[in-house]
Parts: sequence; structure tokens; C-alpha cells
Amino acid sequence: MTLPEVQNAISEKKICILIPTYNNEKTLRRVIDGVLDYTVNIIAVNDGSTDTTSQILTEYPQITVIALPENKGKGNALKVGFRKAKKAGYHHAITIDSDGQHYPDDIPVFVEALLKEKEDVLLIGNRNMSQDGIPKKSSFGNRFSNFWFWFETGIKLEDTQSGYRLYPLLKIPKKYFTPKFEFEIEIIVRTAWRHVPVKNVPIKVLYDPAERVSHFRPFKDFTRISILNTILVTITLLYIIPRNFVNNFKKKSFKRFIKEDVLESDGSNRTKAFSIALGVFIGFSPFWGFHTLLVISLSVLFKLNKVLAFVASNVSLPPFIPFIIAASLFLGSPFVHGDSNIMSSELNFELIKNNLLQYVIGSTILATTMSALSGIASFLFLNKLSPDNN
Repeated sequence: MTLPEVQNAISEKKICILIPTYNNEKTLRRVIDGVLDYTVNIIAVNDGSTDTTSQILTEYPQITVIALPENKGKGNALKVGFRKAKKAGYHHAITIDSDGQHYPDDIPVFVEALLKEKEDVLLIGNRNMSQDGIPKKSSFGNRFSNFWFWFETGIKLEDTQSGYRLYPLLKIPKKYFTPKFEFEIEIIVRTAWRHVPVKNVPIKVLYDPAERVSHFRPFKDFTRISILNTILVTITLLYIIPRNFVNNFKKKSFKRFIKEDVLESDGSNRTKAFSIALGVFIGFSPFWGFHTLLVISLSVLFKLNKVLAFVASNVSLPPFIPFIIAASLFLGSPFVHGDSNIMSSELNFELIKNNLLQYVIGSTILATTMSALSGIASFLFLNKLSPDNN
């Protein structure tokens, strides 16, 4: 795209450039000057800087500056910037870090990618994390983040940590729960949950130790990110996957839903055997009251046959529960000290409470063993019936 085309597209698509900054006096001018080559639609959020950032920003009267009295984290600065951008009538915001690692001349990459889309999209810059000069801890952190983003959304990306992004301001959530670096994970996961496509676009990156000032605190911020991912995974399993399952049922005809989302007739014998094994494992596991929710969620997550898994999980129907309890306590008794003579006791949940560790260990052994046996038997049986369907 030519420069005039980029400038026209920025205006037509109502795009602004959002620059959160905190103590980046060495690189801030270069970033702002580079962005001004393309647009004056700039919102700079000074996140309580204590260096000369405030004085530098006074040199640019043509841009919008938000000065926060104290540093509250990048996530908070972005939230403040998003609110300002929406009030100003912008529909998209390209965020670029002020530490000099991003090249303003990659702005056309985001603009051109947006123009090719037929719907709102969230774009994340894909850095070459294998190039010389990239810290190994950054590469590991990115792979770690990519995995959990895929687990929580089903979307595979090569870079989920880059701060160089284009946000669809009218489609992102209105409220958030994290204020610092983990905010950039929360927003892309929750936006994806709203069925907004999240994609990578290729960008350049510069790591200059002499200029770059990183405010990432390895232990504290990694801990916060881990806690956030734990919460997001829990929500994914208990709400998002069942919600999507129900939504698919509503959107499709009954016949199509049964074929694609339930029967999955094109599944291999191996997939069907794994589905049965999963159902049996959940059925024998001690997750009373959550069996159906767990088996459907995990079946959708791992693309297994939901009907077979659900049917197999019903090994724990009420008439079988006393036998499952007895078998679990019996199998767990060699691993704990104390009275293990459960055959002379009344089989009820009071007995389970008094022998909880024994029951948990035994039920895990029982679930694993029966799952493996049923999976192998199912595969051999299905393979005999239909040997070509592997």
C-alpha cells in the first residue's frame, strides 16, 4: 500500500494508534515520530512516568495525551486508552509499545490485513522469536502463552504476547479484571470467546538492551499470568465449551447437528475407542454431580465422539454406585493406614468421608484400569466390525 492509501484507510476505518508508556524516555520520541508519518490519530497514555516522559509529550501538541498520576500497570493504561478512543469515535486501535522494539512502519501491515477481512478481527503482531538477540526467556514465555491460548480458545497462534496489536474497539469486552501485563492475555481470550477472530500478522522486532527498558517482573508477573490461566481454563471447561455446544445445536438443523456434533460418523475407530475410554474414566472417577459436564466438555475439547463418551460415562448410574464405592475402597486400602475392612461396613457417603484418601486413590486406580480395558476392547471390537475405518 502507498502512504496515501494507508492514511486514507486509517481515516475510513476510524483507526487510532494507542501508545502506553512508562519511563521510556530513550525511545519514546522515535516511536511517536514514526507513527506521525502515518497519522496524527495518536493517544499516548503516560502511566505515571518518573523520568522525562511528561516533558517529551509536551513536544507533540497534535496528539492526545492522557497523564495518569501514578503507575498502575500496562493493562490499566490500555483500558484507559480504549475508553478514550471509543469516546473519540474510533472503531479500531493499534497498540504499539514505546520501548522501541516495534517498528512504526509495520502499521500498514495491520491496516492492509484489516481491509482484507469481511468482519471485525483482533490482529496480533507475529514476531520472529527465533532471531538473534531474542532472550530465551521471552521465547519460552511466548510458547507457554500460545499453548494456553489454544487450550482456552481452540485458536492456534504463533505469537500471543506481542504488544503490537489491532483491537476492534466495538467488539472487545467492556469490563476487565486484570490491571497489569496479564491483561493482554485476558483481553484476547475473552474477545475470542465472543466469537471474534484472532489472527497473527507478520511484523519486525528489535531487541536493543542499551535502549529497551522492560518492566516485566519475572516472578510476580508470571505468577499472576499463571493464576489468570488457571481461572480461564476452569471457565473454558465449565462454561465456554458447554455453551458452544448448545449454541451449535441452536444454529444447525437437528439432522446436521446429530451428524456433525453428536454422532461424528466420520470419526475413526481409534477416536471412538478413546471416546468410550474417556466416558468410562469419568464415570468411575469421584466427580459426582459433574460427570455429564466433564465428559461433554472434554469430548468437545479433544474432538471425541460426545454420544459414545456420554453413554460410557453412565457406568455410574445409581444402581452401580454401591459397587463402585466398594471397589474403590478395596483398591485404595493397601495404600493407606488404618481400618480397611470395608466389607463389614455400610456403604454410604459417611464411609467415604471417613476414608477419603483411600477412596480417592482407589477410584483413580479403578477409573484408569477400566478406562484402559474398555478402550482396548472397544477398539478391537470396532476394528473387527469395520477394519477399513481406522
